[in-house]
Amino acid sequence: MPKGGRKGGHKGRMRTYTSPDEIDAQMKAEKERKKQEQEAEAAGGVAPNDLTEEKLGSGSEDSDDENSDRRRAGVEGLIEIENPNRVVQKSKKVTQIEMDEPTQLSRREREEIEKQQAKERYMKMHLAGKTDQAKADLARLAIIKKQREDAAKKKEAEKKAKEAAAAAAKGMNSLSMK
Repeated sequence: MPKGGRKGGHKGRMRTYTSPDEIDAQMKAEKERKKQEQEAEAAGGVAPNDLTEEKLGSGSEDSDDENSDRRRAGVEGLIEIENPNRVVQKSKKVTQIEMDEPTQLSRREREEIEKQQAKERYMKMHLAGKTDQAKADLARLAIIKKQREDAAKKKEAEKKAKEAAAAAAKGMNSLSMK
């Protein structure tokens, strides 16, 4: 048999609505309460809720000013607890913010900048021919230039030899025809 018997669960229950008159009465009561609190603060400088906190924690006068602003819940007002991991949000005024000072870079940003600077230094040294890779490249280029010069000289010598042979053959042909 299902839970709740034959009639079903909680979904078929009758709903109750708050009448508009009750809502208006609640709103008026809330406004009155706020007015009384404001008058009490203006007249005495201390809210009624603050008086009860002072009675409970009379030794908490030496506590931080930031903590006294907010209302303490539970036994927090009775026991001093300091969380070292808690970061208190400090609001700064626009006049306190200094734009002249450079902002602190994160570790990743710092490493990225150092990496770019190292790459630029390496490229300058490489272009100057001071790195091992640049020296190896220059040596390889020198060998290739020498091989190309030798190949060009060889080609030139072969070309001259062909021209000489062609001229000799031409000269023999002209002698034999006479």
